[in-house]
Amino acid sequence: MRAETAVRAHAALGEGPTWDAAAGRLLWVDILGSRVHTWEPATGRRTVLATEQHVGAAKPRAGGGLVVNLRDGVGLYDAGGGFGWLRHEPVPGRRGNDAAVAPDGALWAGTMCYDETPGGGALTRLAPDGTAVTVLDDATVSNGIGWSPDGTLLYYVDSPTRRIDVFDVREDGLVTGRRPLAEVEAGAGYPDGLTVDADGCVWVALWDGAAVRRYTPRGVLDRVVELPVRRPTACAFGGAGLGDLYVTTARVGLASPSAQAGSLLVVPDAGSGVAQPAFAG
Repeated sequence: MRAETAVRAHAALGEGPTWDAAAGRLLWVDILGSRVHTWEPATGRRTVLATEQHVGAAKPRAGGGLVVNLRDGVGLYDAGGGFGWLRHEPVPGRRGNDAAVAPDGALWAGTMCYDETPGGGALTRLAPDGTAVTVLDDATVSNGIGWSPDGTLLYYVDSPTRRIDVFDVREDGLVTGRRPLAEVEAGAGYPDGLTVDADGCVWVALWDGAAVRRYTPRGVLDRVVELPVRRPTACAFGGAGLGDLYVTTARVGLASPSAQAGSLLVVPDAGSGVAQPAFAG
């Protein structure tokens, strides 16, 4: 498998690729650039939405528009571009990071401190009406979130642990039984954003590892995609058949970033993805 450049960019901290099936486009963000990017593979059309705060993730809403995980909470853009807060909870020194939409349409949003204070972040489930439940209150760099194809398992990354953890999903949509699925060995980078394919395998981007790895549902490493960038941040399947793997990348903190650092990459025909739900709020 070989990665290609889908969108040439110079994002400081590209993150959160998401396939918006209803619009036939790929969403991704530049967290530190406070930008939400879209790209339509079929036409090449691109758009950029400037947010007023650092933006950790952007996901489509079922009724149009976007839900965004910002510095001071979770906000909503309607289809016309109007903005309002779903949950406004500013904490000095903290910002939103990765987020994902659950099979039931709820948003799971992570936070972290800018200085990566241990235990300074959290993982929160937000129902469509904005009701919030704190799932984890001691995360450090809350990152990748994804569900098994049947919705019974949740996969999660708190990057400094070097682990991909797995939970059992309860009937109420919350989780229990946290345990390690796999651990990334020292020197291979840190697990960051993830996605789950139709076979139930977990694909995870390795920050400082210049690769995306695939782990089976039993936690066995069975595939490595090497990348021309040191800091891939997250991955997601997209395209008309959900077979192309898109990878966001970062330039931040690199003295001599490669030419493709900060761009959106694609690995054509990498596997078989699962359609992702839109936020129901």
